[in-house]
Amino acid sequence: MNILLTGASGFIGGHIKKALQAAGHQVKPISRTQGIDFNTMLTPDAWLPHLRGIDAVINSVGIIAETAGQSFENLHYRAPAALFQASAKVGVKRVIQISALGADAKAFAPYQLSKKAADDVLRGLALDWFILRPSLVYGEGGKSSAMFKLMASLPIIPLVGDGKQRIQPVHVSDVVATVMQALSATPAQRTLDVVGAYPLSFIDWLQTMRQRDGKKNALTLPIPFSLILNSAKLMRYLVPMMHPDNLRMLQNGNAASVEPLAEFLGRMPLSVEQAP
Repeated sequence: MNILLTGASGFIGGHIKKALQAAGHQVKPISRTQGIDFNTMLTPDAWLPHLRGIDAVINSVGIIAETAGQSFENLHYRAPAALFQASAKVGVKRVIQISALGADAKAFAPYQLSKKAADDVLRGLALDWFILRPSLVYGEGGKSSAMFKLMASLPIIPLVGDGKQRIQPVHVSDVVATVMQALSATPAQRTLDVVGAYPLSFIDWLQTMRQRDGKKNALTLPIPFSLILNSAKLMRYLVPMMHPDNLRMLQNGNAASVEPLAEFLGRMPLSVEQAP
């Protein structure tokens, strides 16, 4: 297949690109590395020249925090919505949207709401589509993975509140496997939560990382959530993951039923112990 892949130079997009090429697909990468700025791709007409001869579209663009030149409105909503509308106009066979767990009726953060807005546009089009909503994605090359691994390596681990927030991290290889399956799976027009094998607490995940590195569990330092939020107002400029909205999403939890994904893949996704 000839596949247009947005965000091809990013963490998830880069892994998807390698898998597509290994499977023999022809990939047309779309990213800033290729000189294409999503801020200039806000209308269907802007996308039409890029869709000639394209069989499938995969949108993997995503940012965890806004900057002066990158907004959730443009990157998560307006540009993808325009791409989906252009895809419907030219008859692209399949569109796969990498959304986010929590981009649903209970969404409250701008990150989630902007993803949901694009998802809703795609759901309203006469296309064969899949909307994949990954939980926290980890693996080689992930910036958040590196940050959490650094936290786990500390002799005393600082916690957001009590550290008991429910999360369900998914390895990037399982996200890629879901995308590859979605290229040909029927029926289409499905929304799938892409999560790890089981939920666990945030502190248990960090301690598991230590154990995988042959280290004993570390002491922990619970920090009141209100204090974390206040410090995040400044810290977010140094560490984007520390944006108050990201902390609120973490505090709210990030987990879902694994059964639909396991049925779709024909196997259970990797647990944190099994992941490479």
